[in-house]
Amino acid sequence: MISTVIDQSLGLEFPIFQGGMAWVADASLAAGVSNAGGLGLIAAMNSNGEQLREEIRKAKELTDKPFGVNIMLMSPFADEVADVVVEEGIKIVTTGAGNPGKYMEKWLEAGIKVIPVVPSVALAKRMEKLGAFAVIAEGGESGGHVGDLTTMALVPQVVDAVSIPVIAAGGIADGRQVAAAFMLGAVGIQVGTRFLVAKECTIAQEYKDKILKAKDIDTVVTGKRLGHPVRSIKNSFIREYQKAEYDRTNFDDETLEKMAAGKLRIAAREGNVSDGCVLAGQVASMVKKEEPARDIIVDLFTKAEEVLGGATKWVK
Repeated sequence: MISTVIDQSLGLEFPIFQGGMAWVADASLAAGVSNAGGLGLIAAMNSNGEQLREEIRKAKELTDKPFGVNIMLMSPFADEVADVVVEEGIKIVTTGAGNPGKYMEKWLEAGIKVIPVVPSVALAKRMEKLGAFAVIAEGGESGGHVGDLTTMALVPQVVDAVSIPVIAAGGIADGRQVAAAFMLGAVGIQVGTRFLVAKECTIAQEYKDKILKAKDIDTVVTGKRLGHPVRSIKNSFIREYQKAEYDRTNFDDETLEKMAAGKLRIAAREGNVSDGCVLAGQVASMVKKEEPARDIIVDLFTKAEEVLGGATKWVK
């Protein structure tokens, strides 16, 4: 199987991270992915310090494999959870939605490998200077908060710009896309949408079914007006929100913020996939069945090796 500095340095079987998806990536999913040979991540997006501590301790009961925590830096609890990962002995932290500079010294002193998600070359270079172990170059095909550049354009530019390892994310759901990521120079991948239908994922079945029924053009990006675009699957709520986003006369920014508040939770945890926000990447339509995390990972890398083994046949 494919092996790189990522699995070798982090104690994994495969160089794959599970995305830190808010209201999705709990102790069950993180431990399931880690037990399956990848790096499971607990999402701290909606957690205060004590809630995160509880999830970390649950994960420790479910796995003896390495797992990490994803910290969304725009969270009002970012300062709290930044301390909790140190106190709980977490050794791998990924970050998103901002610059983790204010926490880097304390994390590095604690022996934490910091791996920020970056949407641009400039931020990747800044993270390298701050002491990041690696960066996750995430293209706009991904679900949730997205940047402007696609994975195909972003990854090779980041690879060329930094000397630390680069992990590719966004638009990866099968072995061909894994192979493409490595061909672009990445040494690992991060997968989110496909893990939504892992057996170990505890989101509502209605959310999983929405992924399984998705078509290729079913995702859309909203929130650009507010400066933090998000990709999700079209539904009644999204269509209503799209109309409001372009109606500045009747909907100011504060009203838009309130419209979206809590919508991911009711979709992921309550199963209301009509009035809630179903975050998913453009590869949702490629996800065909619910299966254990181990089967997902093995399938990805087995098929990637088949593709890479035959890559030269296309070169004349």
